[in-house]
Amino acid sequence: MLTAGAAGVQDLSEQMFTFPQRSNTAHVRLTASRQDFSKVTVCLRSFTDLQRDHPLFSLATPLRDNDFLIFWKESSQAFQLHVNNNTAQYRQLDYEPNVWHTICSTWDSTSGLIQLWFDGKPLTRKFVSSGSNITGNPIIVLGQEQDSHGGGFQADQSFVGSISDVHMWDYVLSPCEIQNYVNDLNLTPGNVVNWRALDFQIVDRVLLENKQQTCH
Repeated sequence: MLTAGAAGVQDLSEQMFTFPQRSNTAHVRLTASRQDFSKVTVCLRSFTDLQRDHPLFSLATPLRDNDFLIFWKESSQAFQLHVNNNTAQYRQLDYEPNVWHTICSTWDSTSGLIQLWFDGKPLTRKFVSSGSNITGNPIIVLGQEQDSHGGGFQADQSFVGSISDVHMWDYVLSPCEIQNYVNDLNLTPGNVVNWRALDFQIVDRVLLENKQQTCH
C-alpha cells in the first residue's frame, strides 16, 4: 500500500487509488506523454457514494483550467464534459452509488463532437468545441478539480471513493475498442496515460490498494 509522496512509473493492473476523505489537497497527479491533442479518448472506472459535485478526470493547461474535464454535477444530475472550457451535459443516467461505473469520453477537434460512454452504452454525440487543439503543458489530476493550472482545489468538489484503470489516448477509440475496455478484454493501452505503466505522484492522503475482489 502506497500513500502520500509515492511516485514513479508502475504497472497498476488490479490496483486502484482510494481517496478516503473530503480534502482540498489530496490528489494524484499523472504525467502525460504528449502536450498537443487534436483528438482525445479517456477511459476510467470509479466507485463512490458521493451525493454532491465531484470530478473524475481533470486536465488543465496554462491557458485553460478545464481543457478536458469529466465532472458530475449533482444539481443537474448530469455528467458534464468540458473541452477548451466549453461544456456538454449528459442527464438521465443511472449513476448508482457504491457500484463500479465505467466512463469513457471521446472528442475530435475537427468535428467538435464529444461523446460519453456510460457503463458500456454510447450516448448522443454533442458539439462542444472545434478548431482549437488542447495544447500546452498538461497537468492531469485525479481526486480534485483544477480551477487553476495544477491547483485551485475545493474540498466541496473533491472526490471520495476509488478510481482505477485510467487510460488516455491521443485519438478516438472505435466502438469495438471501447467495448473491449468495458469488458476488460485485450486492449491497446493509452499512449498518453497508461494504467499499466503509469507515471504518477500521490499528494496527501490517497492510498494505492489492490482491487477488492467479490467472492462467488
